[in-house]
Amino acid sequence: MNVGQIYKADCANGTGIRISLFVSGCTIHCKGCFNSQTWDFHFGVPYDEKMENFILHELSRDFYEGITILGGEPFEPSNQEVLVKLVRRIKKELPTKSIWMFSGYVYDCDLIPGGKRYTENTDEILNTIDVLVDGPFKIELRNIGLRFRGSENQRIIDMKQTRKLGKVILHPAMQSVFESNP
Repeated sequence: MNVGQIYKADCANGTGIRISLFVSGCTIHCKGCFNSQTWDFHFGVPYDEKMENFILHELSRDFYEGITILGGEPFEPSNQEVLVKLVRRIKKELPTKSIWMFSGYVYDCDLIPGGKRYTENTDEILNTIDVLVDGPFKIELRNIGLRFRGSENQRIIDMKQTRKLGKVILHPAMQSVFESNP
């Protein structure tokens, strides 16, 4: 797996201050994608143990709420092989840090047994992460008033509740940036 970028102290890709890890490789190719350079699986630099240790060390700092993994496409099978180990390690070593993941695939269609991107690693990843932002970016549904997503078809899913209850439970961050918080 290659990594296109790591953003430290990011607040645009999830709640709180986060590390954002942009993985390379995507076969969806959404029209209007904000990060199309990461479609290339060879874009950026190879992910290795040194990079993983850097991520864990940086993430251990008190001001980070968690990490967001996006791309590219984290659920491409070759990326899942690497990311399952990273999320497993984060939950073991830094259990209070949240893990958000963005995917152009649809959770309850593509990431279930028999789905387009279901692999032997998918369930462990989904059971480990806290939030999944799912669905392809659709330029015709683009809405700048949405929090943490670009088009109205995309959902912010609370994965802990979704996995526990067996049905999609939306995260409170689904509110528009123009709606007031209770």
